[in-house]
Amino acid sequence: MNRLASATSPYLLQHADNPVDWWPWSDEAFAEAKRRDVPVLISVGYAACHWCHVMAHESFENEQVGALMNDNFVSIKVDREERPDVDAVYMTATQAMTGQGGWPMTVFATPDGTPFFCGTYFPRPNFVQLLQSVATAWREQREAVLGQGAAVVEAIGGAQAVGGPSAPLDAPLLDAAAAKLASEYDATNGGFGGAPKFPPHMNLLFLLRHHQRTGDPASLEITRHTAEAMARGGIYDQLAGGFARYSVDAHWTVPHFEKMLYDNALLLRVYTQLWRLTGDPLARRVARDTARFLADELHRPGQGFASALDADTEGVEGLTYAWTPAQLVEALGEEDGRFAADLFTVTDDGTFEHGMSVLKLARDVDDAAPEVRARWQQVVGRLLAARDTRPQPALDDKVVAAWNGLAITAIAEFQQVAAVYASPQDDDANLMDGVTIVADGAMRQAAEHLATVHLVDGRLRRVSRDGKVGEPAGVLEDYGCVAEAFCALHQLTGEGRWLTLAGELLDTALAHFAAPGGAFYDTADDAERLVARPADPTDNATPSGRSALIAGLVAYSALTGETRYRDAAEAALGTVAPIVGKHPRFTGYAAMVGEALLSGPYEIAVVTDDPAGDPLVAAAHRHAPPGAVVVAGRPDQPGVPLLADRPLVQGRSAAYVCRGFVCQRPVTSVEDLVAELG
Repeated sequence: MNRLASATSPYLLQHADNPVDWWPWSDEAFAEAKRRDVPVLISVGYAACHWCHVMAHESFENEQVGALMNDNFVSIKVDREERPDVDAVYMTATQAMTGQGGWPMTVFATPDGTPFFCGTYFPRPNFVQLLQSVATAWREQREAVLGQGAAVVEAIGGAQAVGGPSAPLDAPLLDAAAAKLASEYDATNGGFGGAPKFPPHMNLLFLLRHHQRTGDPASLEITRHTAEAMARGGIYDQLAGGFARYSVDAHWTVPHFEKMLYDNALLLRVYTQLWRLTGDPLARRVARDTARFLADELHRPGQGFASALDADTEGVEGLTYAWTPAQLVEALGEEDGRFAADLFTVTDDGTFEHGMSVLKLARDVDDAAPEVRARWQQVVGRLLAARDTRPQPALDDKVVAAWNGLAITAIAEFQQVAAVYASPQDDDANLMDGVTIVADGAMRQAAEHLATVHLVDGRLRRVSRDGKVGEPAGVLEDYGCVAEAFCALHQLTGEGRWLTLAGELLDTALAHFAAPGGAFYDTADDAERLVARPADPTDNATPSGRSALIAGLVAYSALTGETRYRDAAEAALGTVAPIVGKHPRFTGYAAMVGEALLSGPYEIAVVTDDPAGDPLVAAAHRHAPPGAVVVAGRPDQPGVPLLADRPLVQGRSAAYVCRGFVCQRPVTSVEDLVAELG
């Protein structure tokens, strides 16, 4: 009996027709294993995972393999995106046992959940042999199996320990982190490390703020070069916008084709801030088209943003996206086909499989002559229309609270920068206007969805699907990312409701996730008890729960003037500080927030009757120091603490600038405001 048909997770639903008697993660599954006296097989993956699909096709859809699993195990299928707490515990166990991790993750555990053997992908012959060996060991060598499990639990308990060393995250530490990133920088291809190469979005956000605070030219150049290399590479969708999860090579050419919400949200922030700081036309275009991708491809009408587009199309990677020269000619005609092949590096040999090529941008089109840009855009439109007739990758349409928070924050920042930098004289002004309108609507719907569907009895739920909230409780990253998003929305809209909701989420997190010494656990004190309570301080594919919460605390403290939230943020940041200088590639978000605290952060309030058109507001956004909060509106607007008791000056708009709760005199001219922010 397969019990996944009623699941909210698209990943679990993919396995609902397997000949495996799958259980969802539940107390009942472990009780059944205890009743039968058999081990538990925990299989963890996610809907857009290529090798998860491969293992499913090879093993889980096979009748003989299913029978072997059903006879000897209770099998539990887990969506890592729905249950990051479960994933974190067993990933730590897998890494402790094997020295590496990844998905699909395959864990054998006792009926109380204690892992005793872990791995990742297994080809079917190896998997069959493993199933037989584990079943035999459970029957004939039970004591050794239990001893192995106890050792693994001890190892993961140590790995997830809290209460370690703490130190202030000061300027020398952040300077050391920037210097270490520079030493690990790939000066040829951009980014850090070799293949596979992941977009280092959080490190780039840190480096941008570091450059702002210190003027360090290397930090800006690393960010600019990496952003350009990614945007020109195959990891970026040259037709529809949006970034793939990673590149299988060191030079951004061939992607692993899945597109994740969290990557695109964080990268939207990178390109938006690079555009704000430099005016770079490539950054402007990529920010615009990434915002459009989020709104057009991932937003679910009336809900939030979907989690991902699949890596595969009909079981084949790249089927939707790759081209041959002949296919370009077929879609565009001989002349434009040759133009596109040259522009996008499509060759007879190909850069991908079977003579196919992933589109890369070989020419500097953003600064090209108007007629070249017009031809490029016309070719892009025709190729996209042709591509739309191909089979399309599946969509993982569940809404994850934390990732939607990242998307809301990113779009709010994009909206603010677009309002300052976009001009009616731009040759794509209508396109930019259309994107900002659609993205704004998607952002607001996502925020409403989180506030009304995911927030249940004052507590966040992790996921929803088709407008219905799931059972899994929110983890720390959900509270942190959503609180930060609501603070960003408060700044964009001037609506007090979002700030109130942010404060309630932060209060809940402080009450239920706190750990000794200023740290935080990833699960609440009243959450389901696992074999270990995760508390990972490092930033990986997404900000750690700790980093996300610190970001929310800092923003909320700056917006309200309530110092206890800043105190909590500084204490928590101190628990990450020992890692920052040594391993900055895994603490980018924490270092980014550290830069905001060193800078102030600045609190900028502009009292005005025209928040959308006042030059003071534009100057505040254009020149805002790292992590600054900016609020504009009428004096004493309800629910907006930064506008309280701050009147117009002689009937004129005025900007009030504070830094670390110390305020300067109000100014009424752009020149004076820029001087105060300098």
